[in-house]
Amino acid sequence: MPSVTWGVVQGRKERLVSKVIICDYLKTLGIITDELEDIELPSTVDVMRERVEFLQKLGLSIDDINEYPLMLGCSVRKNMIPVLGYLEKIGIPRGRLGEFVKNYPQVLHASVVVELVPVIRFLRGLDVEKEDIGYVLQKYPELLGFKLEGTMSTSVAYLVSIGVNPRDIGPMVTQYPYLLGMRVGTMIKPLVEYLVSLGLPKKILARMFEKRPYVIGYDLQETVTPNVECLISFGISREKIPLIIAQYPQILGLPLKAKMSSQQYFFNLKLKIHPEGFARIVERMPQIVSLNQHVIMKPVEFLIARGIPAEDVAKMLLRCPQVVAMPLVIMKNSFYFFKSEMGRPIKELVEYPEFFTYSLESRIKPRYQRLQSKGIRCSLAWFLNCSEKRFEERLQADFFEAESAGPTFNMGGKLELPGSYNVTDEEDESSTDFAVVEMCRLLMLLVAIPFLHMPE
Repeated sequence: MPSVTWGVVQGRKERLVSKVIICDYLKTLGIITDELEDIELPSTVDVMRERVEFLQKLGLSIDDINEYPLMLGCSVRKNMIPVLGYLEKIGIPRGRLGEFVKNYPQVLHASVVVELVPVIRFLRGLDVEKEDIGYVLQKYPELLGFKLEGTMSTSVAYLVSIGVNPRDIGPMVTQYPYLLGMRVGTMIKPLVEYLVSLGLPKKILARMFEKRPYVIGYDLQETVTPNVECLISFGISREKIPLIIAQYPQILGLPLKAKMSSQQYFFNLKLKIHPEGFARIVERMPQIVSLNQHVIMKPVEFLIARGIPAEDVAKMLLRCPQVVAMPLVIMKNSFYFFKSEMGRPIKELVEYPEFFTYSLESRIKPRYQRLQSKGIRCSLAWFLNCSEKRFEERLQADFFEAESAGPTFNMGGKLELPGSYNVTDEEDESSTDFAVVEMCRLLMLLVAIPFLHMPE
């Protein structure tokens, strides 16, 4: 029925005449009225003009209105003002309300009390911070149209069932709110089951999803499965696939074939590393597929300029590809300490390039000084590749124990990573240069992971 705010209660014939007049007015503005034929419109042109002008003040153009002309069926006072006022109250800046309506014009039809408030309470119940509500809704405004007992609840329940910590659901939704709109049966569960079939335990997947929930959005048929097959086609061992995914989940969503082809050609041409060697490098450091080639060459050129033959540099990369992600300033400081203070032959660096991945101030210097004070001469691996406790035991021992082969991951069947939370660490997922982000990431990763399998 017409709203009393329109001023006139009309009969059927009068309403038809008014609709024709109003549609003619809208057509003069360039608004397509086909979808307005079956909805109730105001009785006067003045009321409709008010609605159009209100939307234009928000920042909507005639083209925006034509994308969803049904918004003209909403009363300014009964629909638009209450809804927009509530959106501003929950954290959407006034200057962005127009953009929000462009992205999700259906919100103007919503009842604040019956439809919007329950969704906000649901998000707060998931531990989405109050100050993040506006950000989440701007990223995925369609959330306001979901039923609480439908997709949102089931997706959350399923993620918790595979081991995701309920306390992490809020941060996951803040980072990737689209997971609330994904159906369990057709999207989330098939992806989980496929990854489990590769050898990744649900426990590891849960940790992976907590830190990088956008992985849940990767399309299984279009992206994930082809990328796994791509890795295998480039010579990656099937047994290493779970570890690669656990270390670098983003690899499942990359245009992988193009990246692998480019990097393989580059390693063969510039670094004289054959395709089989490149596959071994990817197994040890999957981030290499996305690392900028210019960034890779800087450490390589630094090592060659220090008198290390190119073929020896290739051997170093095969043994420890993380060297290519090291910032030059760190490599320079470590190298000069190695030459000037330790006075060791370059051959030792070639045999143990992992030297560059250790902190000079917190590990290399203090341990080397301890060795000097005791007059012990040993290999780089012997005093660096062990925990602090083990290093102390070695200093106190009456004989030198045999050196271990170095850190490894057990890949017998399903993947088992050491500890419960060692899948990954914090990372900035912004659009900044990948190399900068990964350098910081790898430095932390290399300090945290290398000795987890060393026997105490």
